[in-house]
Amino acid sequence: MRANTLIMIILAGVFGVLAVVLINIWLASQRSAMAEANGVQPDTVVVAATALKFGDTLTADKLREIAWPAGAVPAGAFKTTKELLTGDAKQALQAIGANEPVLATKITGPGQRATLSAVLGEGLKAVSIRVNDVLGVAGFVFPGDRVDVLLTRTMRNPDGADQSFVDVLLQSVKVLAVDQVADESKDSPTVVKAVTVEVSTKDAQKLTLAAGAGQLSLALRQAAASKGETTERVTLSDLTGEMPADIAKRQAELDKQAAADAATAADRQRAEDERKRADDKIAGLAKAVDRVGNKLDDLSKVKPAPAVVSAPEVREVVKEVVKYVTPEPPARATVGVFRGVKLETYDVPRQQ
Repeated sequence: MRANTLIMIILAGVFGVLAVVLINIWLASQRSAMAEANGVQPDTVVVAATALKFGDTLTADKLREIAWPAGAVPAGAFKTTKELLTGDAKQALQAIGANEPVLATKITGPGQRATLSAVLGEGLKAVSIRVNDVLGVAGFVFPGDRVDVLLTRTMRNPDGADQSFVDVLLQSVKVLAVDQVADESKDSPTVVKAVTVEVSTKDAQKLTLAAGAGQLSLALRQAAASKGETTERVTLSDLTGEMPADIAKRQAELDKQAAADAATAADRQRAEDERKRADDKIAGLAKAVDRVGNKLDDLSKVKPAPAVVSAPEVREVVKEVVKYVTPEPPARATVGVFRGVKLETYDVPRQQ
């Protein structure tokens, strides 16, 4: 970079800073002149020299004094920086813009710290609600927002049917912190696990009880909408147009059909088991008959041994002729079958 260019940049910066200082001096003199012209005594108020966020420690370089009409000083404002910084170190409890008056309600008091307890209203409590990326309105709930707390749960009716419904538990609840962040100037959405809200003691009891009774979710309200509204319970019948009685009747019919199907399946299985046992008995009997028939065939094939005849004596004898005849096998056979230790006999026709 050439020397001439560098010198021009430095001169431009110096002249710019000088112009800002001169304009501030001129504006202060004009305000003082206007106040004197109106017969109002000028006063001073401490304002933020730079933007402050939750937890920032107040120091002299972050504050400055400006002229202010004496009759219009905001309640809780400090006149001098020395007065504000007297005592323990003070911290911002909420975001304070540049040139915005620093009020006592926006900073910690004597002995306080910039904690969540310091921003609680009189008689109010802080309670945390477990949420996820959906129940927490996709991370678009920030400290300082107003939300409605919804409770979703399922209960069993006297007739045994389950019924789900949603109630608006609390309305226009102020969000104090998201996870562990209580800075109201935070504007980038993030997925959180817990949201801390400011409620009364009774509402804190309701939230604690509801956390175990069902599922809590948040509904983000319009920034200017702080008034409550009339709400009513929403059930499944509001979604489908059916009444609880219709739902219970349909459920009863489904249960009855399921019971009938189960009984039919049991009868079918029982009949199948009986048929299988009968088939096993018939198959066992047929095998026994086959074994008996085979034994009878083997016996029928055995021929009797021929008789030995001695030489005839020399005498007149009666000539005898021996004819060998194969006996016919019996037409029926008796079969014995042992069933355990019991013998059962059957008279069956013999296979040829």
